[in-house]
Amino acid sequence: MTKIRTLIADDEEGPREQLRAALARLAPELEIVAASVNGCDAWDDCLEHEPRLCFLDIRMPGMSGLEVAQRLAQLAEPPRVVFVTAYGDHALSAFEAGAVDYVLKPVEDARLEHCLQRLRQRQAQGAAGTDGADGASEAGAALPAMPAATLELLRQLLPAQRPAMRPIQASQGREIQLIAPDDILFFQSDSRYTRVVHRDGEAWIRTALKELLSDLDPSVFWQVHRSVLVNSRFIASATRVDENTMQLSLKGCAEKLPVSRQFQGLFKGQ
Repeated sequence: MTKIRTLIADDEEGPREQLRAALARLAPELEIVAASVNGCDAWDDCLEHEPRLCFLDIRMPGMSGLEVAQRLAQLAEPPRVVFVTAYGDHALSAFEAGAVDYVLKPVEDARLEHCLQRLRQRQAQGAAGTDGADGASEAGAALPAMPAATLELLRQLLPAQRPAMRPIQASQGREIQLIAPDDILFFQSDSRYTRVVHRDGEAWIRTALKELLSDLDPSVFWQVHRSVLVNSRFIASATRVDENTMQLSLKGCAEKLPVSRQFQGLFKGQ
């Protein structure tokens, strides 16, 4: 049987390892592919490992579990999300009202087992619904993704307005160049640096793409590839090259940007 790829994320080592041990004990059908130490790493690890199930602590530095879940919902095949929350968390009553999967910290076996049983029931229902369908051979794929109602709940819980993004500071010799976010066409990262392409040229910064995400408005700056973040206001068109390949054309820029399979769901004809 193919195991369900699972990610856990908590910035505190004790609760993170407690959850890992409890899942290993109670749910041998799960394969822990990543144990992320903050929200930014959780998002990056999700893109790398493509888990079908994520246990996300709500309160993490960088990006909160709510923000990570909101970004996951934009993927072509979003994973199922279980929130890990402390007693008295502001979101708990909303989760109960919305029937969202969650477990309380410190994690107790009885509550976790109840959550796991609900997930198994959903997996069985999903598997029954895909009998005979193409691509149904992978056991992990039978676990239903995050429901639309959960995404709507996340939108209500997240702050209505994000703080204004500060200018990007790029060093050029002895000069510090300040680049206004509205002038940025896209960010493109490699293993060491991030390229910032803007209206008047380009610059290089040492900040990793995943660290920029926490300061950017996801409704404006769209991640379209693990190494590319684009200002949606500059997107002119999305072209499907073949069944698995898509490229973006930008206004005022001859360069084509790749769109990975995970993010092709962002571009649907209306």
